[in-house]
Amino acid sequence: MGRKLLLEHINVPGINTFDVYRQKGGYRSVEKALKQMTPDEVVEEVKKSGLRGRGGAGFPTGMKWGFLAKPEGVERYLVCNADESEPGTFKDRYLMTYIPHALIEGMIVGSFALGAKTSYIYVRGEMMPQIRILEKAIAEAKAAGFLGKNILGTGYDLELYVQPGGGAYICGEETALLESLEGKRGNPRIKPPFPAIAGLYGCPTVVNNVESIAAVVPIINDGGEEYAKLGIGRSTGTKLISAGGNLVKPGVYEIDLGLPVEEFLYSDEYCGGIAGGKRLKAVVAGGSSVPILPANLFLKTATGEGRLMSYESLAEGGFVSGTMMGSGGFIAFDEDQCIVRNTWNFARFYHHESCGQCSPCREGTGWMEKVLHRLENGHGSMSDMDLLVDVSKKIEGNTICPLGDAAAWPVASAIRHFRDEFEWHVSHPGEATTRNYGLAHYADPLPVPEPKPEATV
Repeated sequence: MGRKLLLEHINVPGINTFDVYRQKGGYRSVEKALKQMTPDEVVEEVKKSGLRGRGGAGFPTGMKWGFLAKPEGVERYLVCNADESEPGTFKDRYLMTYIPHALIEGMIVGSFALGAKTSYIYVRGEMMPQIRILEKAIAEAKAAGFLGKNILGTGYDLELYVQPGGGAYICGEETALLESLEGKRGNPRIKPPFPAIAGLYGCPTVVNNVESIAAVVPIINDGGEEYAKLGIGRSTGTKLISAGGNLVKPGVYEIDLGLPVEEFLYSDEYCGGIAGGKRLKAVVAGGSSVPILPANLFLKTATGEGRLMSYESLAEGGFVSGTMMGSGGFIAFDEDQCIVRNTWNFARFYHHESCGQCSPCREGTGWMEKVLHRLENGHGSMSDMDLLVDVSKKIEGNTICPLGDAAAWPVASAIRHFRDEFEWHVSHPGEATTRNYGLAHYADPLPVPEPKPEATV
């Protein structure tokens, strides 16, 4: 059983209150950081930990903090990205709901490390219950002397605010978030300049995910090197996974990175297998924006190795035969799921959520939705698959922000791995509207790769 760093006390009654959280060791990292460490030492511990951004990009958090510009007399900001909008991802909402002080504590330590005197938690606008929970937690922390002027008598001042978001997926992109936080339309900015140089109100800013900030707490408490002992390789520490779809036990799980995917999927400790005794057909491993994989390629790499729940293992094979850890939005599809219908559903979402600033994304997402709609409803043609791949290539890499990539990758991967199901929708239009294609060969064992001949001297 893996070690729980973020969810260890999640089931303790009253853990959402300051008093109970404090009794369980809460805010020790604030005391340690503010009284025993310099800001640079805090950043160094985060670097040692190997913590990577838990919002999807997986960029080293300590390195990101180290990039922050520090011009004399200029404000700096830490902004928490709690605009959790990725279909299939709900772990940040869970954390904010049940243990909000973990985020508040991480925000205080992170703000101290970055020299921020004012910080913000930007929460998706629809999450009003979580906004109220966070505001109450901030008031409790302030009343106890952990926020406001002269925190714990150290001379450090910090004000922390919760800002409801614009209710748009695009505001999860860090520069669109900053635009929205400034009261503007949430359109992504052209980079450079990057937020570390010119972010909120033109000042140096770091934007981090909820889970990334909460993970700073155990890193400071136990030390970066201790945190780095968990996990595997460059995938250090623990990771929250939002497990959904056709599972016996959907929910939020904290795993040690490096856990075998088969164990995560089928063990009673985690997901408990596929609901209804059915077989696994496909998996979206990291939220709707990552490539979808058939069951056989998800459980094993193309070279026959068992996959692990880590950034490197899930990406093994690139986009030809691999996927991404992403935000940890794990969606399992059973044998009765239709890949065409689900791909169309994802495409509808991205078309609806495109800000429209970039032509390839604005127009391309609409084209993909229309073509997938006609394929799903029995009006497609065999050329539609190549058309979808062509449109996805026109979008990918040609937009200001990654939403275009997020829309293109699921479609391209679905056709790459499930093309025969798409073709069946064309060749059996009437049947495709009344039943699904089924499991087919998507769970069949992969062919064993031929061993490479040894080089002769």
